[in-house]
Amino acid sequence: MSFPVRLAACTATLLVVLPGCRVSPAQGPDVVLPVSWRNAAGFPTASPERDLSSWWSSFGDPQMTRLIREALAGNRDLASAIARVRQAQAQRDAQRASLFPSVDYDGSRSAGKTWNDDSADRSSTSYSAGLSASWEVDFFGKNRQAVLASSAEVEASKENLHSAQAALASEVALAYLDLRSAEDRLAIVKRSLTTREETTQLASWRAQAGEIDQLELRQAESSLETARSQISSQEQNIAQTKNRLALLCGRAPGGVSTGSGAIPSPARRLAVGIPADTIRQRPDVRSAGYQWVAAVARTKVAEAEKLPSLRLSGSLGVDSLSSNKLFNPESIATGLVAGISGPIFDAGRIRANIVAQGAVEEQALLSYQSTVLTALSEVEDALIACRRTGERLATLEKAAASAKQASTLASQKYRSGVIDITTVLDTQRSDLALEESVAAVKADRAAAHIQLYKALGGGWSAGS
Repeated sequence: MSFPVRLAACTATLLVVLPGCRVSPAQGPDVVLPVSWRNAAGFPTASPERDLSSWWSSFGDPQMTRLIREALAGNRDLASAIARVRQAQAQRDAQRASLFPSVDYDGSRSAGKTWNDDSADRSSTSYSAGLSASWEVDFFGKNRQAVLASSAEVEASKENLHSAQAALASEVALAYLDLRSAEDRLAIVKRSLTTREETTQLASWRAQAGEIDQLELRQAESSLETARSQISSQEQNIAQTKNRLALLCGRAPGGVSTGSGAIPSPARRLAVGIPADTIRQRPDVRSAGYQWVAAVARTKVAEAEKLPSLRLSGSLGVDSLSSNKLFNPESIATGLVAGISGPIFDAGRIRANIVAQGAVEEQALLSYQSTVLTALSEVEDALIACRRTGERLATLEKAAASAKQASTLASQKYRSGVIDITTVLDTQRSDLALEESVAAVKADRAAAHIQLYKALGGGWSAGS
């Protein structure tokens, strides 16, 4: 198939893009899709059925897995999305009732008294009961289209829930990466402090012996305190990130246990699917598609307002002079009415409603197309980030190893009096900076893979 290929050519109906759809099939919106990812060279191709619902397990970090599961079970925003699904289902059921007749009952008791000229009074009591039924015959499909729209909105609300699940899982994972990165950088700073304290102590001894002047000593002390100041910054980051994780899990600050561990590493070989498979898996694209289906149906409902409607109604009533004879009444009345009605003049109200709903349909189509393009862009960006962060990490690890050796050699030469304190402090600063960069890029590489999993439509389960 030539590049580019239209989504309509890949699938004959929107249902192929939206598997599991229980609404009527419709021609899918016209969207241009590539046949392959531009930046997926070296990534294996996955099966369309590949399960990405629990992608976090591929990192092999039980703490991260536990936190994500706690968040999916306790997050308040996710619970609100679940409630919105129930609301949409109830509204669909209420709309579906328009396809069936409605039956009502009524009953009454009346009492009266009359006076004659001879001042005698007469009192009377009567009872009545009845049933009434009505049904609007859906000749032109207006009610069926309204039910179709409500059903599509139910599916859209489910996909919004799935989007919330996927977003929450990735947000927890990214917060967990921030925590482990801050902990790693704190450990790096503390190790650096040990080396700088030794250097400062040596400079103090040499200054007392008159081998160096006060300038070198003050430079060593300044470098030591600068490094020490980073401890508070990292401890602040750690505490605030733990609070963020607690909030995501629906707990009060300090309500979750994070344990300890290293920055998690992604799987070595991450498989990606072809673009059409990604579109099928992403809940935000599916939600936008269902919203378009609903908008089309709402337009048809507005157009049906121009057509006549037929309503059938019937009644059955009984009257009795005493309650115990209500079911053996003196009189029975029945009636059946068929009525037809339609608009003649409404000052353009129906036409304006059709135009307005058509604009809503156009917005839904544009939103669908925009969502598809966003999905493609997010996957491409994540693929680039996965590749480039891996390359940057390999380079930085080599640089960090060399900087560590340079710092060790500089300390040895300073002890021997071969070099001055400035060279030692420069190598120590370079060593610390590169170690921190390695920790940061490790987290960035893992974050890029998390974003890729999310962009591929992972993080939710169709059975949830």
